[in-house]
Amino acid sequence: MVTAPRLHVPDQFFLVCFSVESVELFFRGSCSVRSIMEHVQEHELSLEQTQRYCVERPIYNEELLQGQLHRRERTPQTLRQKIAHSCRCSSKKAKSHLYSCLPILNWLPRYPVKEYLLGDIISGISTGVMQLPQGLAYALLAAVPPVFGLYSSFYPVFLYTFFGTSKHISIGTFAVISMMVGGVAVRQVPDEMISVGYNSTNVTDSHEYFDARNTKRVQVAVTLAFLSGIIQLCLGLLRFGFVAIYLTEPLVRGFTTAAAVHVFTSQLKYLLGIKTSRYSGPLSVVYSIAAVLSKITTTNIAALIVGLTCIVLLLIGKEINLRFKKKLPVPIPMEIIVVIIGTGVSAGMNLSESYRVDVVGNIPQGLRAPAVPDIQLIPAIFVDAIAIAIVGFSMAVSMAKIFALKHGYTIDGNQELIALGICNSVGSFFQSFSVTCSMSRSLVQESTGGKTQIAGALSSVMVLLVIVAIGYLFEPLPQTVLAAIVMVNLKGMFKQFGDVAHFWRTSKIELAIWVVAFVASLFLGLDYGLLTAVAFAMITVIYRTQRPQYRILGRIPDTDIYCDVEEYEEVKEYPGIKIFQANASLYFANSESYTSALKKKTGVDPCAVLAAKRKAQKRHAREIKKANALRKKAVLKLVNSSTNDVEASVKHEIANDELPVNGRFASADASAQDMSPDEQEHFVDPKPNIHSLILDFAPVNFVDSVGAKTLKSIIKEYKEVGVCVCIASCSGPVMSELTRLNFFDNAVTRESLFHSIHDAVLACQGKDRSTSQADFDL
Repeated sequence: MVTAPRLHVPDQFFLVCFSVESVELFFRGSCSVRSIMEHVQEHELSLEQTQRYCVERPIYNEELLQGQLHRRERTPQTLRQKIAHSCRCSSKKAKSHLYSCLPILNWLPRYPVKEYLLGDIISGISTGVMQLPQGLAYALLAAVPPVFGLYSSFYPVFLYTFFGTSKHISIGTFAVISMMVGGVAVRQVPDEMISVGYNSTNVTDSHEYFDARNTKRVQVAVTLAFLSGIIQLCLGLLRFGFVAIYLTEPLVRGFTTAAAVHVFTSQLKYLLGIKTSRYSGPLSVVYSIAAVLSKITTTNIAALIVGLTCIVLLLIGKEINLRFKKKLPVPIPMEIIVVIIGTGVSAGMNLSESYRVDVVGNIPQGLRAPAVPDIQLIPAIFVDAIAIAIVGFSMAVSMAKIFALKHGYTIDGNQELIALGICNSVGSFFQSFSVTCSMSRSLVQESTGGKTQIAGALSSVMVLLVIVAIGYLFEPLPQTVLAAIVMVNLKGMFKQFGDVAHFWRTSKIELAIWVVAFVASLFLGLDYGLLTAVAFAMITVIYRTQRPQYRILGRIPDTDIYCDVEEYEEVKEYPGIKIFQANASLYFANSESYTSALKKKTGVDPCAVLAAKRKAQKRHAREIKKANALRKKAVLKLVNSSTNDVEASVKHEIANDELPVNGRFASADASAQDMSPDEQEHFVDPKPNIHSLILDFAPVNFVDSVGAKTLKSIIKEYKEVGVCVCIASCSGPVMSELTRLNFFDNAVTRESLFHSIHDAVLACQGKDRSTSQADFDL
């Protein structure tokens, strides 16, 4: 091992000189002695090539360091100046804001047509053929007629081209969001509410009944899209893009897995061709499964055969696309193929009339005139809109970040919020429901060569052609085919059950978040489940700060590096010095546990030491009192057996002995003097086995008023038992907070704060040597 040269350094200086490889060697606790010796020989042979650094400087405490530094002069701006600066406009600033609000102006003028256009066209066509069947299928999840899924696959997708910052994500209908929208629509407009106004004995078959129910549910879905879009737009304008960080990956994955179960159970009735009511709210999954099982005997065999055939074809197509991904120029569009085949078979065999298979039904041609959403519904759906807005943004921004990292560009989270808000709020005027990024379509758009959102615009144009020209051709499409498409697209989400094993190995807390998000969303519903999961995730953050890891640090020999003494064999503690570290901030929630862990780890409890000292003093006082009583009794016996002269003499002596001198009896002084110094220290003045305590504040990010009071109390308590407390590696923001909280005074000065642990250790050693020398001189 390469060690530092033996140099004589004054007490107020320290020298650091060691190799990088020697530090790595110390961390290999599992190495044998032979391997260590081999490393030593290798280091000695390559000594000239070893990287080293050598620093000689004074031992810095905070007082000394601040005295040698000069702060930059900064003139704080007044509120009026800040407002004036923000309102000041220039051509450059206006151009920057315009490009920020309309990112298309930034990349479209520089669009390389020869390099990007062909890839964008192929990608747009491939994504468009997925948009069509998924739009029709996810409209069933949203509890609205299929044509509204086509509207939601056109307007928002086209608008995102102008306002979005991601080049690869595909905006449109998505299973989870559609399921949340459908749950709200069914809750606000249940089947029973519409059936009350009808006296017909066959209400279910009444076209008026279905038209009235669908119209009201469309109003709910459209208003929900409008409100969620306004919420997203406001959050983006207020620069609240950071809200997505509260939806951690385990939470989102657990939530989407539960949503997949919800979606799957809701599609069972379409796959089996049975008639059941749709449920929403808590235990809706249980009610849906029970309803399907209760009517399982009425299964439409033709619908089941068509649905299972479509499922098999889709799974085969996805497997082929996955295995031959590198060889296929574009993925096989099995979804649109299945839709075309299913429509042809249904029309040719007249499945609707002959076998009573439910079909899509009327798809009106052309676009609808814009209409204002029903504002009166806002109070009833406000909480649901918040949940949909946050979940939708979280899905979009997480997928956008993945592609941005892969292709080397950046996205703006706040602008993504604004873009989604515009897509949802503006689209709601044209009868579209809430949308977000689709994972499956985004992967197809990126893998087929898409470079910009030109591909997204082309896919929306394909959907527009279907709406205005050939939409009526899909009216015979069986609903069981759409159910098959939805179920197969859930395959990726169901694979997330494997997260349980992964998180079990990596992090039990993240596993708990996943399980709580899944169970709560499954049984309480997606809205209440999401709120429960977010609340639980917040609780885990508090739990982690209340239960941090506490360590006692020691020094790696011949370095100024300090590590956990319980983890590495080579790390040694300094005699009489304890270095304590907690990997959390010090505030009201964990101040008590910080103090308890400090006493436990250091083995020194000032309260216990002082209590033992007082107890020893009381015991010693009782022993003195007992000894005085015995002495007095012996003298009295002597007085009774002596002559009168002797009696007078002895009484005089007793009187003299009982006279207090400076508040104490002479007998007590005599007894105290009879005790040896070791006995006096053991029985009367118990002392801890350390003289210095160093608190490593490197992991501390902030300190509140409770934490500052706790820290001050620690310094005071340990000082009473003769232990000097120092603070090391305190960051600038924490130092400013301590100053604001009036932490420093005559008892606690900045001289007790040191720039590093090694500074504090050397200072404590120097102080202990000075104290020992003074005691020796006395």
